[in-house]
Amino acid sequence: MKRLRAKARPRRRYTAYRGRGRLESWGFLLAGVLALIGLVMSLVRSWGMRFSGCLLLGAAALLTADLLFSRWARRSSIGWSCRFAFRAALALVLVPLSILEICIIHEGQKPPAERDAAAVVVLGAGVNGKEPSLSLRTRLDVALTYLEGHPEIPAVLTGGTGYGEEISEARCMYDWLTARGVDPDRLILEEQAEDTSENFALARPLLEEAGVDPARDAVAVVTNDFHMARAKLLAQRQGYGDALGVPAELPWAHLEINYYLREAFAMVKALVFPRVRI
Repeated sequence: MKRLRAKARPRRRYTAYRGRGRLESWGFLLAGVLALIGLVMSLVRSWGMRFSGCLLLGAAALLTADLLFSRWARRSSIGWSCRFAFRAALALVLVPLSILEICIIHEGQKPPAERDAAAVVVLGAGVNGKEPSLSLRTRLDVALTYLEGHPEIPAVLTGGTGYGEEISEARCMYDWLTARGVDPDRLILEEQAEDTSENFALARPLLEEAGVDPARDAVAVVTNDFHMARAKLLAQRQGYGDALGVPAELPWAHLEINYYLREAFAMVKALVFPRVRI
């Protein structure tokens, strides 16, 4: 009986080792698949999923690192300590980032404010030559509906000229809205801003010239839903006391997911490094 038990123990160890090895192999395979998908998404720019591709590449790298730490942890106590430190550091990053993402989604999914505003600020986005990008077009659709429903208020169109843009974002919005019947006298152009913070900073004196006090009066803000939380944060920093969100949705779910994920990192930048442009 003793001999039989002695022979059985190594077999159990071998079976457990074989199981771990199989699981580890599947882990490396998963990391490879994630890396391949991420690489394709990063290279095919027309999909608009470059950021999600970078995230998948990062996830593949983290998974590979964890598998290597686990292999090391089975061989030494130092390896176990390093794996514990790695996982703890990862949790310290991912948990707050996840909470922040939930807040961004919550803010973006709020319905448009029902209260009346004294003015509206339409935040610019990319322009393809002289035509609005998909993101900007969705903002313009919402802005047009809002302006038609509030015919008495002025609108500041804010956005400078970026790389590959033949005209400013503000001018592009002006041309698009006036071509659809909006009174040009209601539209105020701000063509110098290079980021969201400057959008609000440079729009403020224009609002004041139009008789609107951003610190006291309600100002409607038109931007994409995924951008709304950061837009309100930056508006508050620029002295806007009552910014009312008027969100615009992108037409495709995969783009919404991509930009919502990206926005969590942009919000971290806005909170931690407010002077750095992205």
